[in-house]
Amino acid sequence: MLFAILAVVGAVSACGRAPGETDRRLSLDGRTVAMSGGAGGAAKACFSCHGLDGMGDGVSVPRLAGLDAGYLQKQMEDYASGIRPDKVMGSVAKPLDDWSRRAVGAYYASLPVRSGPASTTPPPILWTQGDPERGLAPCAACHGAEGQGVGAGQPALAGQPAAYTLDQLQRWKRAARRNDPRGVMATIAARLTESEAAALAAWSETRPASPAPASGAASASAVEAAAAGSAASREGRRRDR
Repeated sequence: MLFAILAVVGAVSACGRAPGETDRRLSLDGRTVAMSGGAGGAAKACFSCHGLDGMGDGVSVPRLAGLDAGYLQKQMEDYASGIRPDKVMGSVAKPLDDWSRRAVGAYYASLPVRSGPASTTPPPILWTQGDPERGLAPCAACHGAEGQGVGAGQPALAGQPAAYTLDQLQRWKRAARRNDPRGVMATIAARLTESEAAALAAWSETRPASPAPASGAASASAVEAAAAGSAASREGRRRDR
Protein backbone atom coordinates (compact mmCIF):
# COMPACT_ATOMS: atom_id res chain seq x y z
CA MET A 1 0.00 0.00 0.00
CA LEU A 2 2.79 2.37 0.95
CA PHE A 3 4.60 1.51 -2.25
CA ALA A 4 1.50 2.31 -4.28
CA ILE A 5 1.11 5.69 -2.58
CA LEU A 6 4.75 6.54 -3.17
CA ALA A 7 4.41 5.55 -6.80
CA VAL A 8 1.44 7.85 -7.28
CA VAL A 9 3.24 10.72 -5.55
CA GLY A 10 6.29 10.14 -7.73
CA ALA A 11 4.18 10.17 -10.87
CA VAL A 12 2.46 13.41 -9.86
CA SER A 13 5.83 14.99 -9.08
CA ALA A 14 7.17 13.93 -12.43
CA CYS A 15 4.15 15.47 -14.13
CA GLY A 16 4.75 18.67 -12.18
CA ARG A 17 8.34 18.88 -13.40
CA ALA A 18 7.56 18.31 -17.07
CA PRO A 19 5.63 21.57 -17.67
CA GLY A 20 8.45 23.53 -16.03
CA GLU A 21 10.96 22.07 -18.44
CA THR A 22 8.58 22.61 -21.34
CA ASP A 23 8.04 26.24 -20.34
CA ARG A 24 11.80 26.75 -20.15
CA ARG A 25 12.32 25.39 -23.65
CA LEU A 26 9.46 27.48 -25.04
CA SER A 27 10.95 30.63 -23.50
CA LEU A 28 14.55 30.37 -24.68
CA ASP A 29 14.38 33.70 -26.51
CA GLY A 30 11.91 36.31 -27.68
CA ARG A 31 11.33 34.69 -31.07
CA THR A 32 10.56 31.36 -29.43
CA VAL A 33 8.04 33.02 -27.11
CA ALA A 34 6.41 34.78 -30.06
CA MET A 35 6.12 31.57 -32.07
CA SER A 36 5.19 29.20 -29.25
CA GLY A 37 3.28 31.29 -26.74
CA GLY A 38 5.85 30.44 -24.08
CA ALA A 39 4.30 29.31 -20.82
CA GLY A 40 0.86 30.17 -22.20
CA GLY A 41 1.06 27.46 -24.83
CA ALA A 42 0.48 27.37 -28.56
CA ALA A 43 -3.02 28.86 -28.32
CA LYS A 44 -1.41 32.08 -27.04
CA ALA A 45 1.32 32.35 -29.68
CA CYS A 46 1.80 36.00 -30.65
CA PHE A 47 2.27 35.32 -34.36
CA SER A 48 -1.23 33.87 -34.68
CA CYS A 49 -2.66 37.41 -34.44
CA HIS A 50 0.26 39.73 -35.17
CA GLY A 51 1.69 37.69 -38.06
CA LEU A 52 5.06 36.14 -38.66
CA ASP A 53 6.46 39.56 -39.56
CA GLY A 54 4.83 41.38 -36.62
CA MET A 55 2.89 43.69 -38.95
CA GLY A 56 -0.57 42.79 -37.66
CA ASP A 57 -3.55 42.00 -39.86
CA GLY A 58 -4.03 45.48 -41.32
CA VAL A 59 -7.59 45.55 -40.01
CA SER A 60 -7.83 45.62 -36.23
CA VAL A 61 -4.68 43.91 -34.91
CA PRO A 62 -1.78 46.37 -34.47
CA ARG A 63 1.70 46.00 -35.84
CA LEU A 64 4.41 45.36 -33.25
CA ALA A 65 7.38 45.33 -35.61
CA GLY A 66 9.73 48.24 -35.04
CA LEU A 67 7.95 49.66 -32.00
CA ASP A 68 10.06 50.67 -29.01
CA ALA A 69 11.13 47.68 -26.89
CA GLY A 70 10.49 49.47 -23.60
CA TYR A 71 7.02 50.50 -24.70
CA LEU A 72 6.16 46.93 -25.74
CA GLN A 73 7.47 45.55 -22.45
CA LYS A 74 5.38 48.03 -20.46
CA GLN A 75 2.23 47.08 -22.35
CA MET A 76 2.89 43.39 -21.68
CA GLU A 77 3.36 44.12 -17.98
CA ASP A 78 0.20 46.22 -17.92
CA TYR A 79 -1.76 43.46 -19.63
CA ALA A 80 -0.42 40.92 -17.16
CA SER A 81 -1.25 43.03 -14.10
CA GLY A 82 -4.65 44.11 -15.40
CA ILE A 83 -3.75 47.81 -15.53
CA ARG A 84 -4.53 47.60 -19.24
CA PRO A 85 -7.54 45.28 -19.29
CA ASP A 86 -7.92 43.13 -22.38
CA LYS A 87 -9.48 39.68 -22.51
CA VAL A 88 -7.17 38.39 -25.25
CA MET A 89 -3.87 40.03 -24.34
CA GLY A 90 -4.36 39.51 -20.62
CA SER A 91 -4.51 35.76 -21.15
CA VAL A 92 -1.38 35.96 -23.32
CA ALA A 93 0.74 38.06 -20.96
CA LYS A 94 -0.20 36.62 -17.56
CA PRO A 95 1.42 33.18 -17.99
CA LEU A 96 4.74 34.74 -19.07
CA ASP A 97 7.42 35.65 -16.56
CA ASP A 98 9.20 39.02 -16.56
CA TRP A 99 12.07 37.73 -18.66
CA SER A 100 9.76 36.36 -21.35
CA ARG A 101 7.80 39.61 -21.56
CA ARG A 102 11.03 41.59 -21.97
CA ALA A 103 12.38 39.14 -24.51
CA VAL A 104 9.32 39.06 -26.72
CA GLY A 105 9.09 42.86 -26.64
CA ALA A 106 12.72 43.16 -27.72
CA TYR A 107 12.15 40.60 -30.47
CA TYR A 108 9.29 42.52 -32.05
CA ALA A 109 11.16 45.81 -31.67
CA SER A 110 14.01 44.31 -33.71
CA LEU A 111 11.84 43.27 -36.66
CA PRO A 112 12.09 45.32 -39.86
CA VAL A 113 9.11 47.49 -40.76
CA ARG A 114 7.42 47.20 -44.12
CA SER A 115 5.99 50.48 -45.38
CA GLY A 116 3.71 51.12 -48.32
CA PRO A 117 3.44 54.38 -50.25
CA ALA A 118 2.38 57.31 -48.06
CA SER A 119 -0.80 59.22 -48.80
CA THR A 120 -0.51 62.90 -49.70
CA THR A 121 -3.58 63.76 -47.63
CA PRO A 122 -2.71 66.59 -45.21
CA PRO A 123 -3.03 65.86 -41.49
CA PRO A 124 -6.09 66.98 -39.51
CA ILE A 125 -5.69 70.32 -37.76
CA LEU A 126 -5.88 68.57 -34.40
CA TRP A 127 -2.84 66.51 -35.33
CA THR A 128 -0.62 69.51 -36.03
CA GLN A 129 -2.14 72.29 -33.92
CA GLY A 130 -4.47 70.73 -31.38
CA ASP A 131 -7.22 72.91 -29.95
CA PRO A 132 -6.04 75.23 -27.15
CA GLU A 133 -9.59 76.32 -26.34
CA ARG A 134 -10.47 72.74 -25.43
CA GLY A 135 -7.11 72.01 -23.86
CA LEU A 136 -6.15 69.60 -26.62
CA ALA A 137 -2.43 69.32 -27.32
CA PRO A 138 -1.46 68.48 -30.92
CA CYS A 139 -1.03 64.76 -31.53
CA ALA A 140 2.33 65.52 -33.14
CA ALA A 141 3.71 66.68 -29.78
CA CYS A 142 3.91 63.07 -28.62
CA HIS A 143 3.49 60.97 -31.76
CA GLY A 144 5.55 63.01 -34.21
CA ALA A 145 4.67 64.97 -37.33
CA GLU A 146 4.34 61.74 -39.32
CA GLY A 147 3.04 59.61 -36.49
CA GLN A 148 6.31 57.75 -35.97
CA GLY A 149 6.60 58.47 -32.27
CA VAL A 150 8.56 60.92 -30.15
CA GLY A 151 10.92 59.03 -27.88
CA ALA A 152 10.44 55.73 -26.13
CA GLY A 153 7.31 56.64 -24.20
CA GLN A 154 5.03 57.47 -27.12
CA PRO A 155 4.30 54.71 -29.62
CA ALA A 156 4.32 55.09 -33.37
CA LEU A 157 0.80 55.34 -34.78
CA ALA A 158 1.95 55.50 -38.38
CA GLY A 159 0.74 52.52 -40.33
CA GLN A 160 -1.42 51.19 -37.51
CA PRO A 161 -4.89 50.04 -38.59
CA ALA A 162 -7.42 52.84 -38.21
CA ALA A 163 -9.88 50.48 -36.54
CA TYR A 164 -7.34 49.63 -33.85
CA THR A 165 -6.36 53.26 -33.16
CA LEU A 166 -10.01 54.31 -33.02
CA ASP A 167 -10.82 51.46 -30.64
CA GLN A 168 -8.03 52.57 -28.29
CA LEU A 169 -9.29 56.17 -28.34
CA GLN A 170 -12.76 54.91 -27.47
CA ARG A 171 -11.37 52.82 -24.62
CA TRP A 172 -9.57 55.84 -23.19
CA LYS A 173 -12.72 57.92 -23.58
CA ARG A 174 -14.80 55.55 -21.47
CA ALA A 175 -11.88 54.95 -19.04
CA ALA A 176 -11.57 51.31 -20.08
CA ARG A 177 -7.88 51.94 -20.74
CA ARG A 178 -5.93 53.96 -18.17
CA ASN A 179 -2.24 53.15 -18.55
CA ASP A 180 -1.20 56.35 -20.32
CA PRO A 181 1.42 58.66 -18.72
CA ARG A 182 -0.22 61.26 -16.46
CA GLY A 183 -3.66 60.49 -17.89
CA VAL A 184 -2.88 62.54 -21.01
CA MET A 185 -4.65 60.25 -23.47
CA ALA A 186 -7.69 59.85 -21.22
CA THR A 187 -8.13 63.62 -21.14
CA ILE A 188 -7.60 64.07 -24.88
CA ALA A 189 -9.91 61.22 -25.88
CA ALA A 190 -12.67 62.49 -23.59
CA ARG A 191 -12.69 65.82 -25.45
CA LEU A 192 -12.67 64.45 -29.00
CA THR A 193 -15.85 64.08 -31.00
CA GLU A 194 -16.49 60.77 -32.74
CA SER A 195 -15.74 62.28 -36.14
CA GLU A 196 -12.48 63.84 -34.90
CA ALA A 197 -11.28 60.56 -33.43
CA ALA A 198 -12.15 58.72 -36.64
CA ALA A 199 -10.31 61.30 -38.77
CA LEU A 200 -7.15 61.11 -36.66
CA ALA A 201 -7.16 57.30 -36.76
CA ALA A 202 -7.74 57.23 -40.51
CA TRP A 203 -4.95 59.71 -41.27
CA SER A 204 -2.35 58.02 -39.06
CA GLU A 205 -3.02 54.73 -40.87
CA THR A 206 -1.85 56.34 -44.13
CA ARG A 207 1.56 57.37 -42.80
CA PRO A 208 4.65 55.26 -43.60
CA ALA A 209 5.55 53.02 -40.69
CA SER A 210 9.05 53.21 -39.28
CA PRO A 211 10.75 52.56 -35.91
CA ALA A 212 10.16 55.23 -33.29
CA PRO A 213 13.15 57.44 -32.40
CA ALA A 214 14.91 56.23 -29.26
CA SER A 215 15.13 59.33 -27.11
CA GLY A 216 14.10 59.20 -23.49
CA ALA A 217 14.67 62.95 -23.11
CA ALA A 218 12.41 63.70 -26.05
CA SER A 219 9.82 61.36 -24.62
CA ALA A 220 9.82 63.06 -21.24
CA SER A 221 9.64 66.57 -22.66
CA ALA A 222 6.79 65.65 -25.00
CA VAL A 223 4.75 64.19 -22.19
CA GLU A 224 5.38 67.27 -20.06
CA ALA A 225 4.27 69.53 -22.92
CA ALA A 226 1.13 67.54 -23.57
CA ALA A 227 0.24 67.34 -19.87
CA ALA A 228 0.96 70.99 -19.00
CA GLY A 229 -2.09 72.90 -17.92
CA SER A 230 -4.33 69.83 -18.01
CA ALA A 231 -5.86 69.80 -14.54
CA ALA A 232 -8.43 67.28 -15.70
CA SER A 233 -5.88 64.62 -16.65
CA ARG A 234 -7.02 62.44 -13.75
CA GLU A 235 -10.72 62.57 -14.56
CA GLY A 236 -10.65 59.39 -16.62
CA ARG A 237 -9.26 57.44 -13.71
CA ARG A 238 -11.80 58.86 -11.25
CA ARG A 239 -14.75 57.96 -13.47
CA ASP A 240 -13.91 54.27 -13.27
CA ARG A 241 -13.35 54.18 -9.51
